[in-house]
Amino acid sequence: MAKKETKDLTVEEKLKLLYQLQVTLSAIDEKRALRGELPNEVQDLEDELEGLNTRVERIENEIAEFKNAVVQKQGEIKDAQASLERYKKQLDDVKNNREYDTLSKEIEFQSLEIELCNKKIKEGNEKVEQRTKDIEKTKFEIEDRKKALEEKRDELNKIMQETREEEAQLKDKAATLEERIDPRLLDSFKRIRKGAHNGLGIVYVQRDACGGCFNKIPPQRQLDIKMHKKVIVCEYCGRILIDPELAGVKVETEEKPKRKRTTRKKKTDDAATEA
Repeated sequence: MAKKETKDLTVEEKLKLLYQLQVTLSAIDEKRALRGELPNEVQDLEDELEGLNTRVERIENEIAEFKNAVVQKQGEIKDAQASLERYKKQLDDVKNNREYDTLSKEIEFQSLEIELCNKKIKEGNEKVEQRTKDIEKTKFEIEDRKKALEEKRDELNKIMQETREEEAQLKDKAATLEERIDPRLLDSFKRIRKGAHNGLGIVYVQRDACGGCFNKIPPQRQLDIKMHKKVIVCEYCGRILIDPELAGVKVETEEKPKRKRTTRKKKTDDAATEA
Protein backbone atom coordinates (compact mmCIF):
# COMPACT_ATOMS: atom_id res chain seq x y z
CA MET A 1 0.00 0.00 0.00
CA ALA A 2 2.84 2.34 0.94
CA LYS A 3 4.66 1.62 -2.36
CA LYS A 4 1.56 2.53 -4.33
CA GLU A 5 1.20 5.75 -2.38
CA THR A 6 4.78 6.83 -3.13
CA LYS A 7 4.21 6.38 -6.88
CA ASP A 8 1.02 8.45 -6.82
CA LEU A 9 2.60 11.39 -4.97
CA THR A 10 3.32 14.61 -6.84
CA VAL A 11 6.73 16.30 -6.63
CA GLU A 12 5.18 18.92 -4.36
CA GLU A 13 3.91 16.23 -1.97
CA LYS A 14 7.23 14.41 -2.04
CA LEU A 15 9.12 17.59 -1.16
CA LYS A 16 6.67 18.36 1.61
CA LEU A 17 7.09 14.89 3.14
CA LEU A 18 10.85 15.11 2.76
CA TYR A 19 10.95 18.43 4.59
CA GLN A 20 8.73 17.04 7.37
CA LEU A 21 11.18 14.15 7.68
CA GLN A 22 14.08 16.62 7.87
CA VAL A 23 12.36 18.56 10.66
CA THR A 24 11.73 15.31 12.57
CA LEU A 25 15.30 14.08 12.15
CA SER A 26 16.67 17.47 13.18
CA ALA A 27 14.57 17.25 16.35
CA ILE A 28 16.12 13.82 17.05
CA ASP A 29 19.57 15.33 16.48
CA GLU A 30 18.78 18.03 19.03
CA LYS A 31 17.79 15.40 21.60
CA ARG A 32 21.04 13.57 20.99
CA ALA A 33 22.97 16.84 21.17
CA LEU A 34 21.68 17.26 24.73
CA ARG A 35 23.75 14.21 25.62
CA GLY A 36 26.73 15.96 24.10
CA GLU A 37 30.01 14.10 24.51
CA LEU A 38 28.75 12.08 27.47
CA PRO A 39 28.38 8.79 25.55
CA ASN A 40 31.93 9.15 24.21
CA GLU A 41 33.24 10.07 27.66
CA VAL A 42 31.55 7.02 29.17
CA GLN A 43 33.02 4.80 26.44
CA ASP A 44 36.50 6.31 26.95
CA LEU A 45 36.32 5.67 30.70
CA GLU A 46 35.16 2.09 30.13
CA ASP A 47 38.06 1.51 27.72
CA GLU A 48 40.51 3.10 30.17
CA LEU A 49 39.25 0.91 33.01
CA GLU A 50 39.64 -2.18 30.86
CA GLY A 51 43.22 -1.13 30.09
CA LEU A 52 43.99 -0.50 33.78
CA ASN A 53 42.60 -3.89 34.78
CA THR A 54 44.73 -5.52 32.10
CA ARG A 55 47.76 -3.66 33.48
CA VAL A 56 47.02 -4.94 36.99
CA GLU A 57 46.76 -8.49 35.68
CA ARG A 58 50.06 -8.12 33.82
CA ILE A 59 51.85 -6.70 36.89
CA GLU A 60 50.47 -9.49 39.08
CA ASN A 61 51.91 -12.04 36.63
CA GLU A 62 55.27 -10.26 36.70
CA ILE A 63 55.30 -10.26 40.52
CA ALA A 64 54.54 -13.98 40.52
CA GLU A 65 57.41 -14.58 38.10
CA PHE A 66 59.86 -12.55 40.23
CA LYS A 67 58.80 -14.41 43.38
CA ASN A 68 59.24 -17.76 41.64
CA ALA A 69 62.69 -16.68 40.49
CA VAL A 70 63.60 -15.71 44.08
CA VAL A 71 62.43 -19.11 45.37
CA GLN A 72 64.47 -20.81 42.64
CA LYS A 73 67.61 -18.87 43.58
CA GLN A 74 67.08 -19.68 47.25
CA GLY A 75 66.99 -23.37 46.30
CA GLU A 76 70.20 -22.93 44.30
CA ILE A 77 71.86 -21.32 47.33
CA LYS A 78 70.95 -24.31 49.49
CA ASP A 79 72.44 -26.67 46.90
CA ALA A 80 75.59 -24.54 46.63
CA GLN A 81 75.99 -24.38 50.42
CA ALA A 82 75.66 -28.15 50.65
CA SER A 83 78.31 -28.58 47.97
CA LEU A 84 80.50 -26.03 49.72
CA GLU A 85 80.34 -27.90 53.02
CA ARG A 86 81.13 -31.18 51.29
CA TYR A 87 84.14 -29.74 49.45
CA LYS A 88 85.49 -28.18 52.65
CA LYS A 89 85.34 -31.55 54.41
CA GLN A 90 87.13 -33.18 51.49
CA LEU A 91 90.02 -30.77 51.93
CA ASP A 92 91.01 -32.64 55.10
CA ASP A 93 91.50 -35.84 53.09
CA VAL A 94 93.41 -34.52 50.07
CA LYS A 95 96.44 -36.59 49.05
CA ASN A 96 98.17 -34.19 46.66
CA ASN A 97 98.27 -30.61 45.48
CA ARG A 98 96.22 -31.36 42.39
CA GLU A 99 93.23 -32.53 44.43
CA TYR A 100 93.67 -29.54 46.72
CA ASP A 101 93.63 -27.09 43.80
CA THR A 102 90.57 -28.77 42.29
CA LEU A 103 88.63 -28.62 45.55
CA SER A 104 89.73 -25.02 46.13
CA LYS A 105 88.37 -24.03 42.73
CA GLU A 106 85.07 -25.78 43.44
CA ILE A 107 84.80 -24.03 46.79
CA GLU A 108 85.53 -20.69 45.14
CA PHE A 109 82.97 -21.41 42.37
CA GLN A 110 80.24 -22.38 44.86
CA SER A 111 80.98 -19.26 46.93
CA LEU A 112 80.65 -17.08 43.83
CA GLU A 113 77.46 -18.93 42.91
CA ILE A 114 75.99 -18.14 46.34
CA GLU A 115 76.97 -14.45 45.99
CA LEU A 116 75.40 -14.30 42.51
CA CYS A 117 72.18 -15.94 43.74
CA ASN A 118 71.99 -13.50 46.66
CA LYS A 119 72.42 -10.64 44.20
CA LYS A 120 69.63 -12.03 42.00
CA ILE A 121 67.39 -12.50 45.05
CA LYS A 122 68.00 -8.89 46.11
CA GLU A 123 67.18 -7.63 42.59
CA GLY A 124 64.09 -9.84 42.46
CA ASN A 125 62.81 -8.55 45.81
CA GLU A 126 63.43 -4.96 44.70
CA LYS A 127 61.45 -5.60 41.52
CA VAL A 128 58.63 -7.19 43.52
CA GLU A 129 58.57 -4.14 45.81
CA GLN A 130 58.56 -1.74 42.86
CA ARG A 131 55.87 -3.62 40.96
CA THR A 132 53.80 -3.84 44.15
CA LYS A 133 53.90 -0.04 44.34
CA ASP A 134 52.92 0.12 40.67
CA ILE A 135 49.95 -2.14 41.23
CA GLU A 136 48.80 -0.08 44.23
CA LYS A 137 49.03 3.08 42.14
CA THR A 138 47.11 1.44 39.29
CA LYS A 139 44.39 0.21 41.65
CA PHE A 140 44.05 3.75 43.01
CA GLU A 141 43.60 5.00 39.42
CA ILE A 142 40.99 2.29 38.85
CA GLU A 143 38.96 3.45 41.86
CA ASP A 144 39.21 7.05 40.67
CA ARG A 145 38.06 6.12 37.15
CA LYS A 146 35.22 3.99 38.55
CA LYS A 147 33.88 6.99 40.48
CA ALA A 148 34.13 9.20 37.39
CA LEU A 149 32.43 6.53 35.26
CA GLU A 150 29.60 6.16 37.77
CA GLU A 151 29.03 9.93 37.77
CA LYS A 152 29.06 10.11 33.96
CA ARG A 153 26.68 7.15 33.67
CA ASP A 154 24.27 8.70 36.18
CA GLU A 155 24.35 11.98 34.28
CA LEU A 156 23.81 10.22 30.95
CA ASN A 157 20.98 8.05 32.31
CA LYS A 158 19.26 11.14 33.70
CA ILE A 159 19.36 12.86 30.30
CA MET A 160 18.31 9.64 28.57
CA GLN A 161 15.27 9.31 30.83
CA GLU A 162 14.25 12.89 30.08
CA THR A 163 14.52 12.50 26.30
CA ARG A 164 13.89 8.77 25.72
CA GLU A 165 10.10 9.01 25.35
CA GLU A 166 10.19 12.08 23.09
CA GLU A 167 12.98 10.58 20.98
CA ALA A 168 11.04 7.32 20.58
CA GLN A 169 7.98 9.23 19.36
CA LEU A 170 10.10 11.19 16.89
CA LYS A 171 11.70 7.97 15.59
CA ASP A 172 8.25 6.44 15.04
CA LYS A 173 7.16 9.56 13.17
CA ALA A 174 10.33 9.49 11.03
CA ALA A 175 9.78 5.81 10.20
CA THR A 176 6.18 6.53 9.14
CA LEU A 177 7.30 9.39 6.89
CA GLU A 178 10.08 7.28 5.35
CA GLU A 179 7.53 4.65 4.32
CA ARG A 180 5.66 7.27 2.29
CA ILE A 181 8.74 8.64 0.47
CA ASP A 182 10.08 7.21 -2.76
CA PRO A 183 13.02 4.89 -1.87
CA ARG A 184 15.41 6.45 -4.41
CA LEU A 185 14.61 9.97 -3.25
CA LEU A 186 14.96 8.84 0.36
CA ASP A 187 18.35 7.25 -0.29
CA SER A 188 19.57 10.43 -2.00
CA PHE A 189 18.31 12.52 0.90
CA LYS A 190 20.05 10.30 3.46
CA ARG A 191 23.29 10.41 1.48
CA ILE A 192 23.15 14.22 1.30
CA ARG A 193 22.25 14.48 4.97
CA LYS A 194 25.15 12.20 5.95
CA GLY A 195 27.62 14.40 4.09
CA ALA A 196 26.26 17.67 5.54
CA HIS A 197 27.97 18.93 8.69
CA ASN A 198 24.66 20.14 10.17
CA GLY A 199 22.62 17.11 9.07
CA LEU A 200 20.44 19.13 6.69
CA GLY A 201 19.58 17.26 3.50
CA ILE A 202 16.79 19.60 2.36
CA VAL A 203 16.64 23.36 2.97
CA TYR A 204 14.38 26.21 1.96
CA VAL A 205 15.46 29.30 0.06
CA GLN A 206 16.40 32.20 2.33
CA ARG A 207 16.92 35.71 0.95
CA ASP A 208 17.52 34.42 -2.56
CA ALA A 209 20.17 31.98 -1.28
CA CYS A 210 20.51 28.31 -0.33
CA GLY A 211 19.54 27.75 3.30
CA GLY A 212 22.43 25.31 3.68
CA CYS A 213 25.51 26.94 2.16
CA PHE A 214 24.02 30.47 1.68
CA ASN A 215 25.21 30.79 -1.91
CA LYS A 216 23.02 32.92 -4.14
CA ILE A 217 20.45 31.16 -6.30
CA PRO A 218 19.73 32.59 -9.79
CA PRO A 219 16.20 34.03 -10.27
CA GLN A 220 15.26 31.44 -12.93
CA ARG A 221 16.28 28.60 -10.58
CA GLN A 222 14.22 30.15 -7.78
CA LEU A 223 11.25 30.22 -10.13
CA ASP A 224 11.78 26.51 -10.92
CA ILE A 225 11.84 25.76 -7.19
CA LYS A 226 8.52 27.58 -6.69
CA MET A 227 6.93 25.67 -9.55
CA HIS A 228 7.40 22.31 -7.72
CA LYS A 229 7.72 20.46 -11.02
CA LYS A 230 10.96 18.64 -10.23
CA VAL A 231 13.42 18.06 -7.41
CA ILE A 232 16.14 20.71 -7.57
CA VAL A 233 19.43 20.60 -5.69
CA CYS A 234 21.87 23.38 -4.84
CA GLU A 235 24.67 23.49 -7.40
CA TYR A 236 27.17 24.36 -4.66
CA CYS A 237 26.41 22.06 -1.70
CA GLY A 238 24.11 19.46 -3.31
CA ARG A 239 21.26 19.92 -0.80
CA ILE A 240 17.68 19.57 -2.00
CA LEU A 241 15.99 22.97 -2.28
CA ILE A 242 12.38 23.72 -1.36
CA ASP A 243 10.20 26.79 -1.53
CA PRO A 244 9.73 28.42 1.93
CA GLU A 245 5.96 28.57 1.43
CA LEU A 246 5.84 24.81 0.74
CA ALA A 247 7.98 24.23 3.83
CA GLY A 248 5.46 26.20 5.88
CA VAL A 249 8.01 28.86 6.74
CA LYS A 250 7.04 32.51 6.80
CA VAL A 251 9.83 34.55 5.26
CA GLU A 252 10.08 38.18 6.23
CA THR A 253 10.70 40.42 3.25
CA GLU A 254 13.08 43.27 3.75
CA GLU A 255 11.63 46.61 2.85
CA LYS A 256 14.04 48.81 0.97
CA PRO A 257 14.46 52.17 2.69
CA LYS A 258 12.73 54.97 0.82
CA ARG A 259 15.03 57.62 -0.53
CA LYS A 260 14.14 61.11 0.60
CA ARG A 261 13.58 63.59 -2.16
CA THR A 262 15.51 66.75 -1.57
CA THR A 263 14.71 70.13 -3.17
CA ARG A 264 17.27 72.76 -3.82
CA LYS A 265 16.49 76.31 -2.92
CA LYS A 266 16.83 78.72 -5.76
CA LYS A 267 19.34 81.49 -5.51
CA THR A 268 16.64 83.88 -6.67
CA ASP A 269 14.73 83.25 -3.41
CA ASP A 270 17.76 84.42 -1.43
CA ALA A 271 18.14 87.44 -3.60
CA ALA A 272 14.49 88.33 -3.19
CA THR A 273 14.82 88.04 0.57
CA GLU A 274 17.75 90.47 0.59
CA ALA A 275 15.77 92.97 -1.49
